[in-house]
Amino acid sequence: MTSTTRLTVAQALVRFLSAQYTERDGVRQRLIGATWGIFGHGNVAGIGQALLEHAEEMPYHQGRNEQAMVHAAVGYARQCGRLSTHAVTTSIGPGATNLVTGAALATVNHLPVLLLPGDVFATRPADPVLQQLEVPYAGDVSVNDCLRPVSKYFDRITRPEALIPSALNAMRVLTDPVGTGAVTLALPQDVQAEAYDWPEEFFAERVWTVRRPGADPAELAEAVRTIRAARRPLVIAGGGVHHSRAEEALDEFARSTGIPVASTQAGKGSLRHDHPQDVGGVGHTGTATANELARTADLVIGVGTRYTDFTTASGTLFGNPGVRFLNLNIAPFDGHKLAGQPLVADARSGLQELTDALRVHAHRVAGPYATEYTEDKERWEQRVDACYEVDEPDTRPTQPQILGALDEIADASDILINAAGSLPGDLHKLWRTRSRDQYHLEYGYSCMGYEIPAAIGVKMAAPDRPVWALVGDGTYLMMPTELVTAVQEGIAIKVLIIQNHGYASIGGLSESVGGERFGTAYRFPAEDGSYTGAPLPVDLAANAASLGMRVLRAKTVRDLREALAEARAADTPTCVYVETQTADTVSGAPPAQAWWDVPVAETATRPSAVKARELYERHVSTRRRHL
Repeated sequence: MTSTTRLTVAQALVRFLSAQYTERDGVRQRLIGATWGIFGHGNVAGIGQALLEHAEEMPYHQGRNEQAMVHAAVGYARQCGRLSTHAVTTSIGPGATNLVTGAALATVNHLPVLLLPGDVFATRPADPVLQQLEVPYAGDVSVNDCLRPVSKYFDRITRPEALIPSALNAMRVLTDPVGTGAVTLALPQDVQAEAYDWPEEFFAERVWTVRRPGADPAELAEAVRTIRAARRPLVIAGGGVHHSRAEEALDEFARSTGIPVASTQAGKGSLRHDHPQDVGGVGHTGTATANELARTADLVIGVGTRYTDFTTASGTLFGNPGVRFLNLNIAPFDGHKLAGQPLVADARSGLQELTDALRVHAHRVAGPYATEYTEDKERWEQRVDACYEVDEPDTRPTQPQILGALDEIADASDILINAAGSLPGDLHKLWRTRSRDQYHLEYGYSCMGYEIPAAIGVKMAAPDRPVWALVGDGTYLMMPTELVTAVQEGIAIKVLIIQNHGYASIGGLSESVGGERFGTAYRFPAEDGSYTGAPLPVDLAANAASLGMRVLRAKTVRDLREALAEARAADTPTCVYVETQTADTVSGAPPAQAWWDVPVAETATRPSAVKARELYERHVSTRRRHL
């Protein structure tokens, strides 16, 4: 007879999760490293009690905001190379729906996270229960169904025995390098507390192998022919390079062939900034060097990229009439984008196979092409130096000078986290990345409020490294709550708050499309109703201090340098607060090097909008579909 153990559904789930492992390249680690939770009537007697009972098996972390808990789990998962993640449990109702934004971010970025929201009674003894959404036409719908479109796997556990196949499917998806993302197991609150006789095999240690598929021989041979025929090839490295830990393989490929490498926001750091083939960021937030190479490339080799519109610059960047795309991607969907020639494989495996095959032919780009991008790269580095340069150290810094001050004290161990505002553009253009995981930009969903909780997750995964959350005032006000968590658990993140009195990035975009910065400044209303009065008298430094953070205020560049150095050395959660020199400009960094398609009003009476439409029509006329 099969041996069984009587546990509640919640207890069984916690015990099951504690026995799941991943393995890749012979390295094994725990799949679910910990569980974040905020408890309410929908999970306190179920998952809450189970986590208490199995505290030695499953570490628990207390969060303050459900969305932020998902961000922390995602930050941890990315730092772990998607081989380990956290679970997140919430009550029913608003606690569950607060997960949606975080779930979308995880799924968009192909990052695993396990969501365990409470749900209404499966047996319906009390109907409607507190926080229940009543749907007259469907008795089996709850608010958790809004998580379906942002989850890679969704199930509602209405019977105890249904947990067994569902939990196994959840682990399968979390460890699938193609299909991973948010996984949701909705748990009715009565079922969580229901006991069942579980087979002991369910709790046996289980190892999930993360695959590294190689390329199909025919696709590989065709890819080699395509590369050998190209005269101006360009690699675009995406986030898949990092997910695969393919940085060394890309380094070898680039050095062997001499093909220059540009990077997306997710792919930056695939090569060090001083690598001879690294030409910087590509797309709307990219460098002049990379974007000029993209305009003239006859072959674009995408490695682990989804080709978002920032990368492709809305279909106008790749201007060579004969340009073709070769897409090395583990996901066939992305491998076929831009009518590209697919090379479906793991990034590291595929790059190694390409390098070996091209080495047989001693293939390398022509000398003049290499000289061209090398000289262009040197000229861009001079522009970066100019942006970082400080003539008067006793004045307020510009945003690029803030990055320059951080650049002075950082080394390869530092990790920078950002997601939204004007900082992604400045960082993509200017930051000199020193290690494969130093540059942590969440730009697939560009979610304001991601930075602070993600920094907590990253610090948990890399406790011995300096971890910086870079936030503007707009982003800070979205979600400062997890500062309390950092203080409570002694997680020594460094938070750099840059005060520019509003949504600087969108303000600049608004101005460029004829919106005249409407509704983007944090100012008092003027007599005409516009928000153009004096800046609001908010004190974000005092706010951070009130949440328990140690705060260092910097008024000048000199102050900033000292504060950053002090924060970097600190072993407690520390915040550096600085106000930029020019509150009404985006940043002072070099302007966009490529066009981004943001539609402009076709009819308008205000001159700014009319002018912006004229410029838009000139740009949109160059847009093309790659077929």
